[in-house]
Amino acid sequence: MNSSRYLENLPAAPLKLAALDSVVALGQEVDKQLVLTRKQLLKEQPETLSTSGYENDTYLAKFETPRFGTGEAKGSMLESIRGTDLFILSDVVNHSITYNINGKVNHKSPDDHFQDIKRIIAACGGNTHRINIIMPFLYEGRQHRRSNQESLDCAIALQELFQMGVKNIVTFDAHDPRVQNSIPLCGFDNFFTTLQFLRSFFDSVPDAIVDSEHMMAISPDEGGMSRAVYYATMLGLDMGMFYKRRDYSTVVNGKNPIVAHEFLGNSVSGKDVLILDDMIASGESMLDVAKELKKRNAKNVYIAATYGLFTEGLEKFDDAYEKGLVHRILTTNLTYQPPELLSKPYYISVDLSKYIALIIDTINHDTSVNDIINPTEKIQKLLQEHKK
Repeated sequence: MNSSRYLENLPAAPLKLAALDSVVALGQEVDKQLVLTRKQLLKEQPETLSTSGYENDTYLAKFETPRFGTGEAKGSMLESIRGTDLFILSDVVNHSITYNINGKVNHKSPDDHFQDIKRIIAACGGNTHRINIIMPFLYEGRQHRRSNQESLDCAIALQELFQMGVKNIVTFDAHDPRVQNSIPLCGFDNFFTTLQFLRSFFDSVPDAIVDSEHMMAISPDEGGMSRAVYYATMLGLDMGMFYKRRDYSTVVNGKNPIVAHEFLGNSVSGKDVLILDDMIASGESMLDVAKELKKRNAKNVYIAATYGLFTEGLEKFDDAYEKGLVHRILTTNLTYQPPELLSKPYYISVDLSKYIALIIDTINHDTSVNDIINPTEKIQKLLQEHKK
């Protein structure tokens, strides 16, 4: 391990990680990575890095967010966090967490998870050295701009966190990172998962031929074109995109329904295709694109999305796999993964725990995150190893 990046600055303060109930498993994995990393660093530079609290058996903070019978809640810190560099990790779209309200079971919504983040901040009472929020799926990130008379929920939420004393906000593959303009004096880092996706893809599909003659990068809509361009540039592929023709005279579930997907790009006949997006919600749009690509004689269809929400279940994906429309689906463990999903033969889980630990360690040392955000050299090295 190259420890030179950490020798430039000692840790800003002793590290603590508050993994909320929405990310218990992920938090434990991140903690393991932090423990292993710091033990290795101390072996390399014992005199330089031997500071109080640098090496621990765990960095997980003790806290609780209990609920009253009415559904109200509170946050309580169960240990001293005075002077610490606190990182709060939360998955605001984890629908599996429940609580009782008037004797009935209620599932936590994104609003509930966001309130728990604020409760933990409030429970700290201003005693921390610094508070950092790691919110992989940016709360209300899809409501990032105003059309007519609408609420700007994401901007308001970010301003709330800043006003409560949060110094850094970390997210992954934000729907529109320009929302950070609402908090110009707060740290805001938007990380991408390209390297981790490619590593998992190459491990799971070792015979994939990655060149412009055998593979294409596809954006399912105009909004994700920059993502497809990046993959295509890194891998030396052609790219294509679909644009959604919508019926703007009708609104269904708050959206204008899609009439058709129109394709722009070179022929996909006989080629493997990578459909790249930030999330799979219902999946209807993704599967429509897969059908269109198969109509154009695409070979294998791979879907890669940072967040696998699967809001309408997995049946349609099972059906698409059985019909040969989709070969593999890759999403990360940044959001809740039900056991049913992990058991699917077509599903590939992309583990981000080591990446999150690296981000936390880098921020705690107050060193630059530029080489983490832009892993071009690592991607090229990985691609060359795969081709060999």
